[in-house]
Amino acid sequence: MKQDRFLMVILGVIGALVVIALVLFFVRQGSQAYGPDDAPEGVIRNYVLALQKGDLQKAYGYLGEGENKPTYLRFQQSLTTRQVDPASASMRIGKTDIFADGSASVALTLLHNSGDPFGSTFTDQQAATVVKQNGNWKLSSMPYPFWAYEWYQGQVPQGKTVPVYPAPAQPAPTATP
Repeated sequence: MKQDRFLMVILGVIGALVVIALVLFFVRQGSQAYGPDDAPEGVIRNYVLALQKGDLQKAYGYLGEGENKPTYLRFQQSLTTRQVDPASASMRIGKTDIFADGSASVALTLLHNSGDPFGSTFTDQQAATVVKQNGNWKLSSMPYPFWAYEWYQGQVPQGKTVPVYPAPAQPAPTATP
């Protein structure tokens, strides 16, 4: 009988830990809040967060005015047809380069999930471009999966090159004799 009681205590503790883990998971799930958007990094973070929360009006408000800017309907369709798929990757924001003409380039590391539970993630180095319009930072380009290809296609300020942050150097393959 002592063994049965001991087994019941162990199972009770395991059950309590499972319940606590589930409660913490569901409570923390919606805890991300928007931050200040007075810097290029903040605009990018808030844009991606708005996409992930499904707050399309807020996300659309972060797009800069420019040629080939999608209408709100086109923006919405890009998400429903998965041309823009914020759930397929996460992002780390890196170094920001702010230029004298009021534009900025922000280095991003995209983390892509392989899709299978035992697969690994892979990273991709990209850059986003943000411009200052009417005193506010607005997006003019972002990498896929947070941006559709046809939006603002080919818009890089004249006389400027957008820095591309290369992936870390890989060792050179060795030739076998």
